[in-house]
Amino acid sequence: MGFLGGRGLVVDMTLGAGGHAEALLDAGVERLFGVDRDPRAIELASERLARFGDRFTPVRARFSDAELPGEVDGVLYDLGLSSMQLEEEGRGFSYRRDDPLDMRMGGPASDEESAAELVSRVSEQDLLRLLRDFGEERQARRVAHAIVRARNTGPIDSTDELARVVTGAIGRRPGSPHPARRTFQALRIAVNRELEELATSLPRAAGSLAPGGRIVIISYQPLEDRIAKRFLLGDESLTVLTKKVVRPSKREQERNPRARAAKLRAAEKASA
Repeated sequence: MGFLGGRGLVVDMTLGAGGHAEALLDAGVERLFGVDRDPRAIELASERLARFGDRFTPVRARFSDAELPGEVDGVLYDLGLSSMQLEEEGRGFSYRRDDPLDMRMGGPASDEESAAELVSRVSEQDLLRLLRDFGEERQARRVAHAIVRARNTGPIDSTDELARVVTGAIGRRPGSPHPARRTFQALRIAVNRELEELATSLPRAAGSLAPGGRIVIISYQPLEDRIAKRFLLGDESLTVLTKKVVRPSKREQERNPRARAAKLRAAEKASA
């Protein structure tokens, strides 16, 4: 937490289970607001961070709805799925087990559209665009056609069923990543409007920074990283601190294999 440690008021926009928040508070951050739309994340993080008392304040909200507490000294985004969301049964984020095809970051009780509902209603052409634009799936046409053909015989309402449809459409090579991973990424991004939420939130976060305040963005796939890079370079009030994107060390990757794709960018608000 070198970019944000020891600061006064920091907002963690992606609280998750509270790992980054705990590290920041341990590193001397005086107060931290933790934002997450997932009620389960708020619950787990609140338990984990209870020892910090009123230094920690949980806020349940999506990026675009979060009201930042006046001028802040730092804002952190750790984008994508948390380990908690990926591993928790019933969430529908993982193609490695059979769960309801949900994917809502707000949880199964959310009134937002689920992935199963999205898959059941969109046209083949819209599905193709979704897979191509959000999943960067090279075989988007074949996958979209296979999904539409399969749903015509019955609803696709489980992760296992969707994974089998995608695998049947494009095959699976031994030793290669799971063929459904890009389809799952695309649907998750679409269901949660992740790119729109990020693009809407970044200007508000930068605008809330006090002079000398910092914004740190950790992304795990090119779509998010492009938005982060474009914003940080384009905002005249910010000075980019990471001339080259920061990647995890070999030791960090060994400790947390999911961090291998991480890219960190940081910038600082000009002093008055």
